[in-house]
Amino acid sequence: MVSADAVRTVVGIIGNVIALGLFLSPVPTFVTICKKKSVEQFSAIPYLATLLNCMLWVVYGLPWVHPHSILVITINGAGLVIELTYVLLFLLYSQGRTRLRVLVMLLVEVAFVVAVAVFVLTLAHTYDRRSLIVGTFCVFFGTMMYVAPLSIMKLVIKTKSVEYMPLSLSLASFLNGVCWTSYALIRFDLYITIPNGLGVLFAVCQLALYAFYYKSTKKQMEERRRKATMGITELVINGDSGKIRHAPENGHLPPPEIREM
Repeated sequence: MVSADAVRTVVGIIGNVIALGLFLSPVPTFVTICKKKSVEQFSAIPYLATLLNCMLWVVYGLPWVHPHSILVITINGAGLVIELTYVLLFLLYSQGRTRLRVLVMLLVEVAFVVAVAVFVLTLAHTYDRRSLIVGTFCVFFGTMMYVAPLSIMKLVIKTKSVEYMPLSLSLASFLNGVCWTSYALIRFDLYITIPNGLGVLFAVCQLALYAFYYKSTKKQMEERRRKATMGITELVINGDSGKIRHAPENGHLPPPEIREM
């Protein structure tokens, strides 16, 4: 018979793979930024928020804080490196106040996580106490990260279109939440269960919105294509009409002096 720990390990590995895909999903955005050598209107906030979340989970997974959490460390360690790369690219291709603001936020986050780690390792003397302190921070910031999609859900309801809420991302978020919630429930871990359980809930809402507004989105996109096609057709017709209006009625070219005018 397969042990619960073995099942938990397999689920955690699957969760690592899915979460890695989520961490890498912004790569096309940063390819664009690197090509243009400018961050334009992109915001660094989502990447700073994810970076802080990953750093806290790495601290939580340390053997001196919450033993037997190697899969928590592996995926959040990878996420830490990936998100830090995104933030450094923001620093490289941003300017003025934007660059300074991102740099200050990055330094504040690093100082905060270091302070939390030093505090729990020196002043909290049991695994339960350390897990409680770091886990509480993880739950809070992890929940904030999962609440972020509420803004795009509001936009979907307002516009009746899922054009800017990719199905692949919503589905990946759902699978990621299910994997890590299952991982936490097999050997109960409240601090992993809460944010990922909320992640599942929000992802289900996104998938429900996608199903509900899928047809109206297709209609809107077809209508825009139709209008664009009609606009091009009218432009061509008007252009040809202009040529016809200026054509000589008798089939002969006007005198040179008139042509020059």
